[in-house]
Amino acid sequence: MNTLSKGFLLLLLTALIIQKIYGATDTINVTQNITDGESIVSSGGTFELGFFSPGNTNNRYVGMWYKNIAADKVVWVANREVPLTTNSGVLTVMHPGILVLLNDTNNILWSSNISKSVVNNPIAQLLDNGNLVVRDANNDRPENFIWQSFDYPTDTFLPGIKFGWNFITGVETYLSSWKNDEDPSPGDFTYHLDPTGYPQIVMRQNKVETYRIGPWNGLRFSGFPNMRADPTYTLTLTMNKNEVHYFEHTIDRSVVSRFTLTPGGVGQRTTWVNQTQEWVRIMNVPGDNCDSYSMCGAYGSCHIGNSPACGCLNRFVPKDPEGWNRSDWSNGCVRRTNLSCQGDVFLRFSGIKLPDARHSWFNESMSLKECEAACLKNCSCMAYTALDFSRGSGCLLWFDDLVDIRTLSADGQDIYIRMASSELGVSLIYLKRRKNDLKMRKEGKYSGSDHKDSELPLFKLSTILKATNYFSIDNKLGEGVTFGYMSPEYAVDGLFSVKSDVFSLHASARNCEWPSMSSVVLMLGNEGVFPPANQPGFFTEREPFIAENSSKANAISSTNEVTITLLEAR
Repeated sequence: MNTLSKGFLLLLLTALIIQKIYGATDTINVTQNITDGESIVSSGGTFELGFFSPGNTNNRYVGMWYKNIAADKVVWVANREVPLTTNSGVLTVMHPGILVLLNDTNNILWSSNISKSVVNNPIAQLLDNGNLVVRDANNDRPENFIWQSFDYPTDTFLPGIKFGWNFITGVETYLSSWKNDEDPSPGDFTYHLDPTGYPQIVMRQNKVETYRIGPWNGLRFSGFPNMRADPTYTLTLTMNKNEVHYFEHTIDRSVVSRFTLTPGGVGQRTTWVNQTQEWVRIMNVPGDNCDSYSMCGAYGSCHIGNSPACGCLNRFVPKDPEGWNRSDWSNGCVRRTNLSCQGDVFLRFSGIKLPDARHSWFNESMSLKECEAACLKNCSCMAYTALDFSRGSGCLLWFDDLVDIRTLSADGQDIYIRMASSELGVSLIYLKRRKNDLKMRKEGKYSGSDHKDSELPLFKLSTILKATNYFSIDNKLGEGVTFGYMSPEYAVDGLFSVKSDVFSLHASARNCEWPSMSSVVLMLGNEGVFPPANQPGFFTEREPFIAENSSKANAISSTNEVTITLLEAR
């Protein structure tokens, strides 16, 4: 052997020794392995994979952690349910493409599964985003990976993980907490993207919901208090017949961020700060008592600034008043006026966390007006809203009692809840004719000139409903609506609402001699300008039922889009 050959072999041997000592490689194959005390490192030096023991335990696990972060935290564990009891474990790759962990008797303690076709030259590679993949050595396309750890996270969500469901393979990607700080086996808490109805994120303790992030609103999952856009990553939601998943794409790779589900059931987003050499917590969920799932029951709303925090939505009353007074809100609230299906209307409630959407239906192409019409036609539809709040498009319908609502002020959204028509918020200046006029008309004795003080004609409820498209928000009174079964001389260009009892209009209104809005406001603000109002024939508004010793201050207020009270002829 010549000198050149000897030198080359020496360099190769030195490289292999260095690689073995420092774990410089990011792959292993069927002829290579990782033994306890060895590791592999991703190509960019971000992540390391090897053996570890959590806390004070002697059990050994194969896990992954940040390579160059002093306060390192294991972000993935392979054999979390079957620990090694000795330091003689071996991680290797076997044909036809399986990653296996062997114990000291060469028995398989843990292995990956195969979700795609086998390959002839399988390798395991640790990528720099923290994904451990099994693939063919000659094919690095992500869609051709045989197996990847991103499909099976433990307690940590890293950017790049597709969080949700693959309907083709049946694999759900979700988080599960450690049992405790020394035991990485699955604990009591799990974190899921629930595809039932419209996708939303839920946290469960065993099988019981403990926290829910609201449905996707076009930009992010709704329901986070004080949620603001983060310039370091973007969020997307993909939904089709093959999959539904949530994905975070990192914009600034220098920022190290992760989301972890703790053994105690708290979701924490943290970011590593190099200057202080510590993880900084930037978000906790649940964050307060109002984040507890359905704390206030159906149609109840939680306001963290109130004491007690639970109250009924406006125009709802406690279903169990005695329990409500004992701070037992589990039975929630009910409408103070029952629905009739025919003639129901929708009231807008603003600034809230949208209710649980598991019993919902959605359409991405419908307009808000079409959404309202679809909900109105189905007596089981309880509420609707825009699917994409940033564009005001799409349709989301609820078909069950509305639960898990909280007040979010500026971070909340609008929802339109089905209500009895008599529950509309304020009175309409009502067009009616006196009973005697109707009687005289039937007897053929009526002449408009016989009654100088005759009032305008009375319209049936069915006529008003049809003219306003069941009080559609696009035809709401108070914004220049004109009734279509009405002749031009009765057209009302400026119907306005007043927070008062029902008023009658003098016959002079026939000539469209309507006061300007400014003069109306002036008249309403000065006593003596209006003559004393006659007692109305009837008035459908009634006082809400208030539980004994309960406070009206607990009622949750809202902004009503529709502000008309319906009255029918006698």
